[in-house]
Amino acid sequence: MNTHYSHRRKIDPSQGVRLGDGTANDGDRVEIGPTALAHAEWREAGLALPDLTEMRKARHQRLTDAIVARGYGGLLMFDPLNIRYATDTTNMQLWNTHNPFRACLLCADGYMVLWDYKNAPFLAEYNPLVRESRSGADMFYFARGDRIGPAADAFAAEVADLLATHAPGYTQIGIDKIQPAGLDAIRRAGLEYRDGEEVTERTRGIKTEHELRAMRCAIHSCERSMAAMEEFARAEIPKGGVTEDDVWAVLHAENIKRGGEWIETRLLTSGPRTNPWFQECGPRVIAENEILAFDTDLIGPYGICADLSRTWWIGDELAPKHMRESYAEAVEHIRYNTALLRPGLHMEELTRSLHVLQDKYQALKYSSPMHGVGLCDEWPLIAYPDRLVDGAFDAILEPGLTLCVEALVGEVGGDHMVKLEDQGVVTESGFETISTYPLDKRLMGETA
Repeated sequence: MNTHYSHRRKIDPSQGVRLGDGTANDGDRVEIGPTALAHAEWREAGLALPDLTEMRKARHQRLTDAIVARGYGGLLMFDPLNIRYATDTTNMQLWNTHNPFRACLLCADGYMVLWDYKNAPFLAEYNPLVRESRSGADMFYFARGDRIGPAADAFAAEVADLLATHAPGYTQIGIDKIQPAGLDAIRRAGLEYRDGEEVTERTRGIKTEHELRAMRCAIHSCERSMAAMEEFARAEIPKGGVTEDDVWAVLHAENIKRGGEWIETRLLTSGPRTNPWFQECGPRVIAENEILAFDTDLIGPYGICADLSRTWWIGDELAPKHMRESYAEAVEHIRYNTALLRPGLHMEELTRSLHVLQDKYQALKYSSPMHGVGLCDEWPLIAYPDRLVDGAFDAILEPGLTLCVEALVGEVGGDHMVKLEDQGVVTESGFETISTYPLDKRLMGETA
């Protein structure tokens, strides 16, 4: 068994300039976080910063309560975003997604252990809720070759020992994602697998006060990044030679400048490549007087997702009439559906009340009109009526549930698609849209 790794603390609370989020800026911070640019913009916008200590405590308590409520001895997490939620730590997030070397066990008594890269246990030291840092959760072929089995058995034995200590008598354990060899070893260790993803998705769905503050900050940074992208696109595309990749690169760069983390997709296309949707950006040169559409899917500061979509007409004149018609339908779809949102509304009732797109737009409508959002796209998925699976989302909307409301409008064989999406939160009395990025006047029948 690995023991807790002792390392010189990198953050001395008595030194450096406080940034407002409770962390010290002494030039040697462990955790990633927002930059001076982001803080200046948030201060100018009058945004309240999250208290990260309180946010971490609240997440820890919500997860622990969820474990106890289900009668599990613990929750074992491999998904990097679940680990981020539980510990607020990061370590090579994208690499870890396809090489799962990290794991986190939260026991029913609140005791939390993080398995990390062998030489990097210090990455969690700033969060005292992580009681131990270990290594040895890397049960994938690249790391273990033909000796995965013994490694998996050793890891499972540690988990079983921790549960025996911190949840004696409990054998049920929630697990979100695990390699096959690891699951076999967990069962050999006498533990019973339960769906841990149900635990994490339901728990993450309702946001605390400080998570909402973090989301407002992340959305603000995303929209400032979008503004830089739009300014670049409108100024440079008419000069010629600007590609979809060139425009998309601006959003990436501006996100990183503000302490954002990554972008999950490459959903930006132009002209006829917008239809059908889900092509990703490439080397196509964008011409003046063309449509450009994108979906940010952006993981911003604090690891919070800002999932916004806009469609622009790149030209000084009005967009063509048929494109303005599609745009108007997308705007109405979002406005109508947003007006439905209120606490206590059952998700299946919401599905049956949705705005109905015109027949010519039905075939290419989006996969869902709404979905949860937090550290990424999250539970729930609100389905269209023709895609509703009875019982799949048997729940009501609650205050604190954050949702994206979106529309995709275009015709089969058409020359364009319109993609729009906004993000907000269910309140005690209705719904607040947090995102504020303006719609395109050229597509709404107004000159620029």
